[in-house]
This record gives sequence, C-alpha cells and structure tokens, in this order.
Amino acid sequence: MADKDLSDRPALDAEAGRPCFADWSRVFLGELAATSNVSAAARLAGISTFVVYETRRTNSEFNRQWQEALCEGYDHLEMALLFRLRVGEIKPAAGAKRGVRLFDNATSLRLLTAHREAVARQRARRDNEDADTILASLNTKLERMRERSLAVGGQGVGGAADDA
Repeated sequence: MADKDLSDRPALDAEAGRPCFADWSRVFLGELAATSNVSAAARLAGISTFVVYETRRTNSEFNRQWQEALCEGYDHLEMALLFRLRVGEIKPAAGAKRGVRLFDNATSLRLLTAHREAVARQRARRDNEDADTILASLNTKLERMRERSLAVGGQGVGGAADDA
C-alpha cells in the first residue's frame, strides 16, 4: 500500500473525534478556492458536507470566507478555461487505441454560469469595502486639516475667520 501525503489533513479534536474547526475550515476553504467543489473540499478536510453547510449558515465569518474562496475558485476556473480556449486542445490521432483525457469545456461553462451571480455579489461587496476604506481615509485627512486650521488661529479653509 502506497503512503499518501496527509499533511493537508486537519488534526482531530480528541474529544469529538472530528477535525477542529480552525483546522478543517482552513483546509476546506483552501480546497474550495482551488477546485470550486464543496464535496471534494469537505472530503479533503475530513468533514461532512452537512457540517460545512450548517457552519456556513450559522457562522457569518465562515460564510464570508466561503464566498471569497468561491470567488477565487471562479477566477481560477475562468483563467483555465480561457487558457484552453486560447491554445486549443490536443486530441488523439484518428485510429489511436488510447486517447488523452480531455477537460470537458461544457462542464466548465456550467460551473462558471452556476457561480457567476455569487461571485458578482462578492466582488460588489469587496468593491464596496474598498470604497468605504477610501472614504474613511479621506474623512480622516479632512478632520486633520480642520484641526490644523483651528490650531493656527481658528481660520476656516478660505483663510478668513469664520463669522457666524
């Protein structure tokens, strides 16, 4: 029997006899990002799909990380498909007894379609977070400018003292 590298497998929780959340979630999310396949990711993490779906439903941070992993997986899948479309596929010669296993582009397109809406929502959230960060930074800078202006003599932005 060949040895299998289990270094990616999560450590077991001694009391529950199943992987610890921190361990299995790290493995699960990494595999989900790589494959966009929940079942395969759960198998690698040593956890049932029921547990991962239940955790996603009850743990908002895990749900957010799940969406990020799917977004990343979607990007990987899209790039792989675009690469195959650009360079073409190697097909077996006519009359060959053995062929080469080819990636099913129809399945890729179905996966892209299935994840497109979720990924679009996640990208919108991420873009929104970036906009919020920029706005907060601008507000902080404006507040520092106001404080400096008041410290120099209570003059407003226009250079004259505020008369109110």
